[in-house]
Amino acid sequence: MKSLLTLTVMAIALLAGCTSVPLFPDNTVPLTEPSPSPSPSPSPGTGTGSGTSGATLIATPAPAERPATTVTLVERRESLTATGYAVISVQNHRLPAQQRLLAIRAAKLDAYRSLTEQVYGLRIDATATVADMVVQNDTFRSRVEGVIHGATLVSITPTGDDTYETTLSLDRAVVQDLRALYLSQVMAKAK
Repeated sequence: MKSLLTLTVMAIALLAGCTSVPLFPDNTVPLTEPSPSPSPSPSPGTGTGSGTSGATLIATPAPAERPATTVTLVERRESLTATGYAVISVQNHRLPAQQRLLAIRAAKLDAYRSLTEQVYGLRIDATATVADMVVQNDTFRSRVEGVIHGATLVSITPTGDDTYETTLSLDRAVVQDLRALYLSQVMAKAK
């Protein structure tokens, strides 16, 4: 895991300095304000186009003197959204009103888990056992770990007679901050 993360960080650092043809030409869009050159402190109107500081992932040279900056389709999204679900009748309480409140809470936690998967990724461990050319056991476990702050509650909706649906939203700038914090902590542990 540690070597994979180190490799990923090195690849991002390598790509940040590239000025070649975009990796995903179908999913790139030029920004309205191209940045003239990389600098330690970007001026207003340059960078990712949202007014926040961030690293440009893919840059391509323009025919004119100034390079045109491109952003992938994922980076154009304003926010991440996640939906969580919970069943009312399985909640551990005898009062129906309390069961509904517990289901809302469970649906909200499920939505937070989904947001964490989108921000940090999902770790999957899989094991398969084969004996006499027959699969005896095939299991997998998934794990997600991370910190989510700044999420906005979009809606709490009853779906059907026995389920609640909760939707959360997380701003793109917060996602970039969370990822930068995570990468700095990983790099500090690696040293």
